Amino acid sequence: MSDVGIIIGSDNDLPRVQNCFETLEEFGVSFEIIISSAHRTPEQTHEWAKSARARGLKVIIAIAGGAAHLPGVIAAQTTLPVIGVPIETPIAGGIDSILSILQMPSGIPVATMPAGKSGGINAALFAIAILALSDEALSSKLEAYRKKTAQSVFDNNKKLKSYGYAKYINVLKDQQDR
Repeated sequence: MSDVGIIIGSDNDLPRVQNCFETLEEFGVSFEIIISSAHRTPEQTHEWAKSARARGLKVIIAIAGGAAHLPGVIAAQTTLPVIGVPIETPIAGGIDSILSILQMPSGIPVATMPAGKSGGINAALFAIAILALSDEALSSKLEAYRKKTAQSVFDNNKKLKSYGYAKYINVLKDQQDR
């Protein structure tokens, strides 16, 4: 049995949210993944959402681009928390997806993450925070993760002061080129 269900509208989007899966794995959170479309496979999508609680899921992450109806369709079929992850699109850079997920009608809430690389990570971390409400070990892992990310900011600030901004920018550019 998995704690988190992840539904994604297209396999093309899997690499874009790989960091979501990796983050859940880093925390030891079990998850299942299904490719299912709100428009192309509506029956499968509805059945997956309706049976989520019975399968033991506690949180759902729904990933979609463009019209991005998938998170809302899922939220309409279950009372589990649904986290929507918009995928960037060539048309509007993801703003279209963000607005589609964000503008849910009253009574059908969907937590909306940012488009782009941080969307998958933030969705995983938000799901982990929800699960941590009833799991002290997971709560401790999340607290340690937050301390580690804070420490990286302090470390980067030390580098900035040590190198100066111009040299530090070049160091960052060199790292990105690798």
